[in-house]
Amino acid sequence: MPLHSQFSLLAQYNQLMNQRQYDAAGLLSHQDLNKDCGAFFQSVLGTLNHLMVGDLVWLKRFATHPSSSQALEYFSSLEKPKSLDTLIFDDFETLKAERKLIDELIIKWVDGLSEADLQTSLQYHDMAGDPYHKSFGNLIHHLFLHQVHHRGQVTTLLSQFGVDFGETDILEILP
Repeated sequence: MPLHSQFSLLAQYNQLMNQRQYDAAGLLSHQDLNKDCGAFFQSVLGTLNHLMVGDLVWLKRFATHPSSSQALEYFSSLEKPKSLDTLIFDDFETLKAERKLIDELIIKWVDGLSEADLQTSLQYHDMAGDPYHKSFGNLIHHLFLHQVHHRGQVTTLLSQFGVDFGETDILEILP
């Protein structure tokens, strides 16, 4: 499967899993969403915010790539989060609406990329300001893998509250 097709599939999977996760998290009370459960980002809301922070940081970087500046223009004007544990949204419904918008933008962006774009590189600076120059395609893989990793953490937190997230396998959307 060409890399572009893989990313298109991962973008669709990302959207579906985020939608399901937010639906499941929406069953929790405000108190439970914010309860410190000892997770790396403390709570369900803290971990969902970290996922948003990660996406914003990477999508702002990706917006500097020639293939992506127009599709990711939305992110260019957003302020870069100050740290990886920044609580961007303390209101769950606002966070959920932003998640929905960003997932739609990711799908449109990925669909507009070419195989040639994915074979290029991206120069960027990490949160500490250190410069890097890496494969654009590999960095996009990281975006999706970061989502999967932290969604797993949220799924565990949800189960501690008795909320069954349900199926997480990509198999259901494979052609």
